Amino acid sequence: MLLVDKAVLPNEDSIGGSIYSHYDLLLSHKLNIVGEMKLQINHCLLGLPGVTMEEIVSVMSHPPALAQCDMTLSKLGVVRIIADNTAIAAQKVASTGLRDTGAVASARAAKIYGLDILAEKIQDVDNNITRFLILTREPIIPGIDDRPYKIDRLPHNQHHLMVDGSNEGSIKYMERMFYMDFESSMAEPRAQQALVHLQEFTRFVRVFGTYPVGTVQEALFGSYSFIMDDETVDASSMHVGHFKKI
Repeated sequence: MLLVDKAVLPNEDSIGGSIYSHYDLLLSHKLNIVGEMKLQINHCLLGLPGVTMEEIVSVMSHPPALAQCDMTLSKLGVVRIIADNTAIAAQKVASTGLRDTGAVASARAAKIYGLDILAEKIQDVDNNITRFLILTREPIIPGIDDRPYKIDRLPHNQHHLMVDGSNEGSIKYMERMFYMDFESSMAEPRAQQALVHLQEFTRFVRVFGTYPVGTVQEALFGSYSFIMDDETVDASSMHVGHFKKI
């Protein structure tokens, strides 16, 4: 079993919205949010060397990436194939040798797996931002300028308000979870009072973490990269259950 210091989890993007399954993961695991990164993502259509766009009949990628490129893929009339993440999609196209199959991934993935870039910036909107959460086992000590994170979105198939204090929250059928965040600090008395008041009319309230507010950064040279602890991490290979040591 691989043990790591930190994990990176995408939780929402400006085109597809919240990634609800990832919010469920936050609830079912006792990890703490210690940071966030808002990254501008530029998707590329990749294919085997020498292949043209006209030869592509199917495209493979991670579901959020396919959703973010919906208009382009619809115009091409291609079949969409689900992959675990964008990097694996590029790897499979390279390893299978199928000339009629492309991948939605980063320019960096093209370089790593020896693929050609058939088209760049194929996402539906130019300002395509994905928010990543940085998770650790231990929380950081809140400061007055930190941003506490609570819950942010709600599953569609549930009904009543349900938030925590026991740290053992579980989702029940027809009950509704609200996820939200707000800019303050757990060291701020008003924030503490607000959470105490919230517990008066909810079943549970759970605070996932407090951390500095993230800023939007541009992808470097078409790759999905960001800086943490003076190291560059390729976000194109990040997905649920795939963690990088940093």
